Amino acid sequence: MRNDAIKISVLMPAYNASSYIGRAIESVLNQTFPDFELLIIDDGSTDNTADIVGSFTDERIVLIRQKNQGIAMALNAGLRAARAEYIARFDADDVCYPNRLDMQYAFMVSHPDHVVVGSDVDYVDVDGHFIFAHQAPAYTNRQIKNLPYSVCPFIHSSVLFRKSIIPDGGYNRHAHTFEDHFLWLQVMNQGKFHNLSQSLMQVRLNPQSLTIDEKWRTRQFISVKYGALEKLSIASYEGEILLAILKKQDNKKIKTGSYHALLAKKWLWNNYEPSRARQNIKKAILLNPFHLDNYLVLGVSFLPRHMISKIYTTLKTTYRAEPAGGGLMNEEQLQY
Repeated sequence: MRNDAIKISVLMPAYNASSYIGRAIESVLNQTFPDFELLIIDDGSTDNTADIVGSFTDERIVLIRQKNQGIAMALNAGLRAARAEYIARFDADDVCYPNRLDMQYAFMVSHPDHVVVGSDVDYVDVDGHFIFAHQAPAYTNRQIKNLPYSVCPFIHSSVLFRKSIIPDGGYNRHAHTFEDHFLWLQVMNQGKFHNLSQSLMQVRLNPQSLTIDEKWRTRQFISVKYGALEKLSIASYEGEILLAILKKQDNKKIKTGSYHALLAKKWLWNNYEPSRARQNIKKAILLNPFHLDNYLVLGVSFLPRHMISKIYTTLKTTYRAEPAGGGLMNEEQLQY
């Protein structure tokens, strides 16, 4: 494919993504907007992720393989190889709706003063079942720029941005799990931001993901993360602290427990089905009976709907007013 014909470079980092990557690739190839390249960065997978990628014959697919270095380094490898002016982010376990690239490209072309555009998304569980429709925390540039620093304005895998705004070095490799949030704060003054109010993709809640319910992170992790976001700086030793915590928490018990705790909150707050919420929170309690927050969620699930809604609104307001106070809830993880 000629370089001048490529309008968008789709970046898809992948690590042991064999269960979902085939469907993810198909959803990109089925876009109504055809002028893209799909850069898949295999970050040292030990399963057959690369074989699945190789089974596709579309010339727009480019496979980049590297030793496992983490998502930030995988994305930076993709950025170095990208040939287009516009970069679309996408994860290997998500699904793009057919008009995603069309709508975002059209917006950027018609709004040359904008540098990043995201969208609403639909959340699904590990099996692809719909959970709820996520609305962005803000839509217009003014609304987004007025958000507290602690609130990530975009769903990372939904964004399309101008490659020219990326700072030297790309994504910060020390900002483990929040490299995107850190980046948006870095480029805040490069131009306007926007979120489209249409759901343009499905985001999968996946117990194998790096991203978990932040209530399951340690106080030290919360402190380092929000300190870095506030000062917009993170030292290598702080990155090592975060990485050590992530490695310690990289086990099935914590990830699966966090997954079910997050599902419970979604079934309670975002798509009121208390029986499903209780099913999931009980699974989380069985996996970690000493995680006291789970008992709170279980108790709240028996309250009348109007009271649950009031509690949710209060927690949401408190979080935004006290972004790092005790690590109440992280909108980047819980996606209100």
